[in-house]
Amino acid sequence: MKLIIQIPCYNEAETLPHTLGLLPRQMEGVDEVEVLVIDDGSSDETVAAARAAGADHVISLPHHSGLALAFAAGLDACLRLGADLIVNTDADNQYEAGDIPKLVAPILRGEAELVVGDRGVLTNAWFSPLKRRLQAWGSRVVSRAAGLDIPDATSGFRAMTRRMAMRTLVLSEYSYTLETLIQAGNLHALVVSVPIQTNPPRRPSRLMHGVRDYLLNSSVTIVRSYTMYRPLRVFTYVGTLLFVLGAALLIRFLVFFFQGEGSGHVQSMILSSVLLISGFQTWLIGLVADLISKNRKIMEEILFRLRESSNSAKSGE
Repeated sequence: MKLIIQIPCYNEAETLPHTLGLLPRQMEGVDEVEVLVIDDGSSDETVAAARAAGADHVISLPHHSGLALAFAAGLDACLRLGADLIVNTDADNQYEAGDIPKLVAPILRGEAELVVGDRGVLTNAWFSPLKRRLQAWGSRVVSRAAGLDIPDATSGFRAMTRRMAMRTLVLSEYSYTLETLIQAGNLHALVVSVPIQTNPPRRPSRLMHGVRDYLLNSSVTIVRSYTMYRPLRVFTYVGTLLFVLGAALLIRFLVFFFQGEGSGHVQSMILSSVLLISGFQTWLIGLVADLISKNRKIMEEILFRLRESSNSAKSGE
């Protein structure tokens, strides 16, 4: 059984050697442990530092594409390299490398397909009070949207099976953490969390540039991902809200009309008509979106089978 530890990097020449030096190279239940570094178009000596520090594989993206795309590129490379298990960690040594066996253990026991490291967001000493509240709030929202119980949804310290990696599609350009959990929930995958330790931050976060940026990007990712996998439910809720508001205004107009005061409340009837039509159209859009979602699932299944057959063919060579 081969485990590949992948590390997406962007200008991490200073921190990467220390991080690589702490990674375990032997693990119970695993025959081979290899390290893959994904250089996300760095402008410093990240690639040279990775090779000098002993990375088994280094791939370079042609330009800076963002964490989500670097993560996806790493998964593809791990599959090509024959990984049975994949662990994702950060280049800045945020996550304790000694916890990797703990992260992999539920998969080796057959209890999980995806394992997420729980940093203890409400008690983490390295998080500010505001960040603790935001992380906890975001994790509750994602857990509800995904139908999972994940206390630290934004944690990038993860382990997954080969099959789970083949089924993972990353469409977001911001971060893979939230989207992939909603996707895993939609696939009814076995997802568990394990408590992990974190190290003191060595530099400011490059993903979270402020509260406004975090809230905006995270909210967009959650809404888009949930709508992608539950379109009929989303559009039904919105359409029903519009229809109920329109019906309430119509009833209000009719009450005044039968009291002989309808002429002064024509605006209510007009707005009611607009809302009723909008609600009905939103329901129709939901039906169309649901059909598109079914087609997308068929395409995902085709892509999964292509990946599976391609990797089977390479294994037989």
